[in-house]
Amino acid sequence: MASGVGTEQACETACHKNRQSQKSGPANRTRVPNGGVDFSEREREREREIGRLKHARVWVVWWEERASTEGLVPITRAFLSSYYDKYPFSPLSDDVSRLSSEIRSFANDVIADIPPNQGEKLLLDEADCRPPHKIDENMWKNREHIEEIIFLLESPHWPPLLQQQSIDDAELAVVLGQIKDKFQNTLKTLQTFQAMNSERIFNTVMTYMPQDFRGSLIRQQRERSERNKQAEVDALINSGGSIHDRYTLLWKQQMERRKQLALLGSATGVYKTLVKYLVGVPQVLLDFIRQINDDDGPMEEQRQRYGPPLYNLTAMVLFIRLFLVLAWGRFEAGKLNRQKVAVLEQAVDVYTTEFERFLKFIGEVFANSPFFISAEVAGALEGRKNDDYKEISVPAGKSHEVLLSVDSLNSYIAWDFSVVQGKISLDIGFSVEYTNSSGEKTLILPYRRYEADQGNFCTCMAGNYKLIWDNSYASFFKKVLRFKVDCIPPVVESPPSDNQVEV
Repeated sequence: MASGVGTEQACETACHKNRQSQKSGPANRTRVPNGGVDFSEREREREREIGRLKHARVWVVWWEERASTEGLVPITRAFLSSYYDKYPFSPLSDDVSRLSSEIRSFANDVIADIPPNQGEKLLLDEADCRPPHKIDENMWKNREHIEEIIFLLESPHWPPLLQQQSIDDAELAVVLGQIKDKFQNTLKTLQTFQAMNSERIFNTVMTYMPQDFRGSLIRQQRERSERNKQAEVDALINSGGSIHDRYTLLWKQQMERRKQLALLGSATGVYKTLVKYLVGVPQVLLDFIRQINDDDGPMEEQRQRYGPPLYNLTAMVLFIRLFLVLAWGRFEAGKLNRQKVAVLEQAVDVYTTEFERFLKFIGEVFANSPFFISAEVAGALEGRKNDDYKEISVPAGKSHEVLLSVDSLNSYIAWDFSVVQGKISLDIGFSVEYTNSSGEKTLILPYRRYEADQGNFCTCMAGNYKLIWDNSYASFFKKVLRFKVDCIPPVVESPPSDNQVEV
């Protein structure tokens, strides 16, 4: 198809010819009986051609506008379904169900003679329930069970009789060490998967954010939030919290991250004061993350497709943990014979192999999922051209000031500016000062000359902050300053409402 420029030129040429024909007078026209004027056949054909060209011009303009958002499609469950059709997961080995049944049967045999205690009953109840419905919750559950199993397989936590390392138990000790090594390798694989997936999600969302101080603010807030979360985990561990306590907290923190995404999509809660600064975020992405918590939202398709094999693996590792817990509590009763150890060893081998295969597969699916398309592909960068920067001229010997009144502590003052360059390199002085209610001034950012700069700081005092662009040192040259300044109120995480649905 011809370019928009070519079509526009053709249209203008045709219009010019039409205007010339109209100026040529009645020579090209024929009279009709009632005194009216009729166009000749040639002129009527020219009119039809002009109409076609005008239509083409309108179509080209529409196409060029559409191209700026090419790739932006509604990220619905139906859309994800068509994508996931390209990524079928090869079924789990039949050994998964067979060995899971055997291990669970062993657990039942162990408690036939010696009833479970209170802690064992809780684990039995969990084994009798269906695994969680959410993909990421299953990942955290697998990780918790693996860590609990590794804890049991460490020699200080063996049954006292096994720790004595009799000749009969030497072979068992070797097998337990091999099993522990397999679980440790799988744990590392899972931890890497979760870390990479989390970073990929954040970096992808960040590609849609303005690449100026606003993006920096979001990164800073995320880093601060993650530091606070890690401090919370460290405090729990230092206070003697169990592995289960730690994973309960980790899952709670994961849900907080997911809820923040949903709040971003609906421009509420923590992002209510920030979202207006996020120019260029595609609406389809906001719609997707706003619906991310819905029972029948886009992510439900992922659960329906890939949930069942993961649920089976979650159940399998739980059965392995349950059997070890029960066997350890009854070791002196001889409930762990060689035949059961052989089945246990085989079950661990199958579980670790299949679980790592699933992680590799689902990692590729996530990496290529349509809600991880880049901003360049989606056309989001086009929207950033509308940022509301101001442009002013600062005469030689003068300065320009912007006064911001700050009522709340921990507000962010941010700026982004540049001097429009001509034939010679130009700069301008810049500084920030604070004035309290008594009129006392404090220099926040020392004077320095810049061609361009962007930055921000968190306010520790309420009052007036003045941003000063100084051209007083110039004798001849005015400076054309393009700038944007924002005072962003503090972001306070509000408690989730009762009707929020978790993922």
